Parts: sequence; C-alpha cells; structure tokens
Amino acid sequence: MSHERRRLKIIIISDGTGETATGISRATMTQFQDRDVYFTRYKNVRSKEQLDAIFNEAAVHHDLIVYTLVQAELREHITVLSRTKHVRTLDLIGPALTAFSNYFSQEPSAEPGLLHQVNDDYYNRVAAMEFTLNHDDGRNLQSLHLADVILVGISRTSKTPLSVYLSQHGIKVVNVPIILGQEIPEEVFKVDQRKIFALTIDSDALSEIRKKRLDRLGAELHTGDYADMTKVIEEIEWANSKFKENKRWPVFNVTDKALEETAADIMKLRSMRKNNIFKQMKRDEEEEN
Repeated sequence: MSHERRRLKIIIISDGTGETATGISRATMTQFQDRDVYFTRYKNVRSKEQLDAIFNEAAVHHDLIVYTLVQAELREHITVLSRTKHVRTLDLIGPALTAFSNYFSQEPSAEPGLLHQVNDDYYNRVAAMEFTLNHDDGRNLQSLHLADVILVGISRTSKTPLSVYLSQHGIKVVNVPIILGQEIPEEVFKVDQRKIFALTIDSDALSEIRKKRLDRLGAELHTGDYADMTKVIEEIEWANSKFKENKRWPVFNVTDKALEETAADIMKLRSMRKNNIFKQMKRDEEEEN
C-alpha cells in the first residue's frame, strides 16, 4: 500500500527581501530532490503582530519556518511562538550575529534591510556606468534628458575619465564634445541646464597633453594643428566664449587637478543644486497652502 506524500510548504520570513534565506533554503533542497516543496516568502517583517499572523497560518499545516531577522526581540518572539504553537523554525542569521558579536566584542547594529540597501547601491552604480559608457563622446543624445550630469568641453579636457569616475558613484553621465566651427548639439539646450557642467583647461597644459597623445599614437610626424599652440588657444577661447553665453553652466578648470578633485567639486555643486530645488519645492507647496 503506497502513501502519497503531501506537498510541503517552507515559509521564509525576513526583515529585508528574503533573498538570503530563500537562496540557502533552495541550496539545501538540492540534497532532498525527492521531496516536493514550495516556498512562501514574507518580506519586510518588522513587528510581533506580523509574526503572530504568520505563525497562526503555519501552525495549521505544521509548516517549516526559516527566518533572517536581525532584531533580537523579534527572534526571541519567534522562539516563544515556535514552542507554544509547535512550529518548527530555523534561525539562519541569529547564530552568526552572536558569533560575530563575540568575536568583535561588539553588539550588532540590528538595523534591518541593510543588505538590500547595499545591493541597490551596487546595481545603481552598475546601471550608471552602463549608461555613461553608452553615452560617451556625444553618443545617443536622444536620451540626454535621462542623464544626471552632462559634461561639455573641447577635446582632451578629461571628459571621458571624469564621466567614468562619476558613474562609479552612481551618477549617470553624458559627455558632449564641442568642436570649433560646429554648433553645439541642440539637444543640450532642451534639457535642464542645471545638469550641465563645462570643462576648460589652460593652453600650455592642453597643448602638452595633445602632443603626448600624438606620440602614443605614433604620430610624431603629424602635420596637422591638433596640438599647435595657436589652434589650442583659439579652441579654448572659443569654448570659453560659449560657456559665457550660457551663464547657468558652471565652468571647471581641470589644469593640474586630480580627477577626484574635479569630481568632488561637481558632486558638491550638484548636491547644493538639488537641495535648493527641494527647498524651492517646499516653499512653493507652503505658498499654495
């Protein structure tokens, strides 16, 4: 006589996304491939009332509860519920927190959801880097409005390396080269002008940078005026005149400045602008009320 096995349920409880507990549970289940189970996940559980409701449900079918809760008070409540309601439980993070706490002689912060925040920050940085690389050197200007920062400047003013550095801080950057004798792309003037940051450089420094670039490219016998001082000065003066026409574009001189220093100045100004926008929105709301 054969007995049909009922499908079993494993309940995941987490104060974050529950991905850690789910991943470990699924990895464990690979060792029990003949068992038919399904998972129910409860995310962002932060109160005893939520736990009470979950345990009432679990007690009906004697489900297994696997949990990752960093707050000791909630873990202790689960211990009581497990005993009184006869529900099997598995604490995946409590023993680890205790071991680490003993090793460091320090209490854990017990702040829920931190891993999810870290993951979000990581994915935001990856997305920003992908966006920035896809918009290097004036490409894909049709999506210029999606940028957080727009860098404009002539050739060899650190637009690309600065863009990449900023993107590593989760900032989506488009860099737009401006070229003597050509109009600045009209898309630049259709976006929020507070996103635009202009880059300039001293003529001696730019000429030297361009000469070194030609040397690296094996162009010692180059007969053009790419690195010619007269042409360099003309380009810089023309670019600076364009920047003066657009008074909302702050200008950063990158001469002899570390990349990190220029990036820090841009991020500081960007933060100040965002705060001012927020304050203005609050004033507008107060006036409406």
